[in-house]
Amino acid sequence: MNTKIYNIALISILLLIGSSSIGLAQLIVTGEIRPRTEFRNGFKRMTNADTEPVLFVEQRSRIYLDYAMDRFKFKFAIQDVRLWGNYDQIQKSDPAMTTLNYGWGEYAMTKKSFIKVGRMMLRYDNERFLGGLEWAQQGRRHDGVLYKYVNDSTGVQFHAGVTYNESSNPDPEPRKLADTYYDRSNNKTMQFAWFHKDFEESALSLLIHNDGREASDSSGIQFLQTYGIIGNKKLGGINLNGEFYYQGGKDPSKRSVSAYFVSLNADIKAGSVPINFGVDMASGTKATETEKNNSWNPLYGTNHKFYGYMDYFYVGNDHKQGAKMSGLNDFYVKSVFKTGEKSKFITHAHYFLSPVDVFNPENPSDDLDKALGFELDLVYNLQVNSFINFQMGYSQMFGTDALDAIKRIPNGGDFVGDKSQINNWAWAMLTFKPVLFKN
Repeated sequence: MNTKIYNIALISILLLIGSSSIGLAQLIVTGEIRPRTEFRNGFKRMTNADTEPVLFVEQRSRIYLDYAMDRFKFKFAIQDVRLWGNYDQIQKSDPAMTTLNYGWGEYAMTKKSFIKVGRMMLRYDNERFLGGLEWAQQGRRHDGVLYKYVNDSTGVQFHAGVTYNESSNPDPEPRKLADTYYDRSNNKTMQFAWFHKDFEESALSLLIHNDGREASDSSGIQFLQTYGIIGNKKLGGINLNGEFYYQGGKDPSKRSVSAYFVSLNADIKAGSVPINFGVDMASGTKATETEKNNSWNPLYGTNHKFYGYMDYFYVGNDHKQGAKMSGLNDFYVKSVFKTGEKSKFITHAHYFLSPVDVFNPENPSDDLDKALGFELDLVYNLQVNSFINFQMGYSQMFGTDALDAIKRIPNGGDFVGDKSQINNWAWAMLTFKPVLFKN
């Protein structure tokens, strides 16, 4: 781990432990060790007879500090993410990622109004659009300012946040005297407002989000607006859930954006077994479209949670033709079976289709069937005790020629997936997360 990170963590722990004895201060120090073993054989794209599976172990290690006193809260976490064996046993350099996971302070201006500043996780509703991405070992964080209004008696919450990002290269501090510079893949600036209201048998959330990114030709910032409505309603023994998002504005290529996302699903019980079934519909852009962008962009969502655990769609990789994202229709059924006092078995089944035409890369005039494939996800979860959790999973994709067509890398390239091969993924993850200190 980086020496500076060690020093910061040590100093912070000592200072907070020392000050926690003053007044009503409280300090909680939590540790986390989370190694995950993965066997990938058709993960994110279909394999073929010329490729070999891969087996590796990736580990996340974190230390969390939670401090609270009077009207002030402080949270700080450092993390180390590494592949087992990806560094020398006797090392002078380390290719692993050791970094600040989050660090923020929050002040209560009143009993209902709070201001939060720093590096933080943004998680809203079901994390469809703004999520923490905690399945990924590194997670996702934002640097910014957040205002929060929380009224527990009425069930009303309102949040408003803003970020502004800058890169130090090619002219880092203290020499940086003029011009802004930003070469990252995420936003240059972001503003959003979120409203939530709980009712007796339902809940409603509204989201307005403005995302500004550098144009691909470096000519200025292009802004994309997202408007969302998220709600749920209980009707007897059925829980109905719905989402609608619309996106407009400009993408980094300066194309006009007009895209949508719709989700409808229901929770029911078959005896003691809960079942969730529904459909997600994300708009896409035809490969022949040159002027407009009709592709839904989930931006900061925890996509691994929704579109199949094998991450064929929206999770750090494209599914497109003609450099246009193809969108997705996903019909699914999910269930959880209780297998013991501390264990459960989770099953997900997805049937994927493309909302736009898919052409045959070998014969572009020939359109393929829009069916992309069927995915089955199985997960066993055991909560050993209060701080040890064990999970293992198996997923298999039964893909089609259309799935291969939109997953070729680069688009139209020479890597051809083979639907006749067994395309699967297996993993096992052990999480230790004990409380190390609590005053």
